[in-house]
Amino acid sequence: MKISYECGPCFLRQAREAMDLACDDDLLKIEIMNDIFNFLADNFSKGTNSNKTGSIMHNIIKSRTGCEDPYYREKVHGNEIALKYLPLVKEILKENDSLENYVKIAIIGNILDFGAFTLDDDVDSIINESLGNDLVVKDIEEFEDSLKKHDKVLYMVDNTGEIVFDKLLMAKIKEYGLDITIAVKSEPILNDACMEDALEAGLDEFGEIVEIGAGTVGYVDSEISDEFREIFNSHKFIISKGMGNYEGLTEIDLSSKDIYFLLCAKCNTIARDIGVNLKDMLLFKK
Repeated sequence: MKISYECGPCFLRQAREAMDLACDDDLLKIEIMNDIFNFLADNFSKGTNSNKTGSIMHNIIKSRTGCEDPYYREKVHGNEIALKYLPLVKEILKENDSLENYVKIAIIGNILDFGAFTLDDDVDSIINESLGNDLVVKDIEEFEDSLKKHDKVLYMVDNTGEIVFDKLLMAKIKEYGLDITIAVKSEPILNDACMEDALEAGLDEFGEIVEIGAGTVGYVDSEISDEFREIFNSHKFIISKGMGNYEGLTEIDLSSKDIYFLLCAKCNTIARDIGVNLKDMLLFKK
């Protein structure tokens, strides 16, 4: 997906938060922000790829501060929030174990996104509100048809914390007899899940975990490894979690694949691109 004018202040907000998490040196942060101003001045224009721009910006911060994982504590906090809600969502699924309800719970997990929300947002209240809401777009019948038609699926996860809820949907998918390949980031970026996070959450119980070969914001096709490209090309059925993967995957030709996007529309740019309202929860085939 291409940037909109609203991506500018969002990039700067993310830069400030990432720098504050990475170091306490105010002089260094001024220097880094100047680098980011210069980078955006040269690259922020119509047609610019949003994911690649964000990835370069975060890598500038990581390189200049020497902090490889600025969001480490936020990732731990995301897991704590998810685990706190896990007994409640299990009760909800016990009362209604429909495929749609499993999908909804997985999408609610997508709220645990410290790239889209600020660090000060009340994530707890947003989760509680979302538990009472329905999916706005729900291509659930098509999704179930794909579960029945295919023998394997590539599940592209998004954030830590969120992956705790993904496990519940993966368990439901296994009931359809599919082999699941789980794709994670190769290097830390924002609070996205990496191999260590996925193993700690127990995702290996449900399938093979593979790395995409990059530490990018969402999916950036030019940055993935040859090994992951082979895996991606070999799968006709793909589940894509989160806004970053949506932004990147909609940049490439997906006409030969059954691909489903599961996300909460957490920013105006993506909500407009899809044609929904802010905070809507969506399962849709594209």
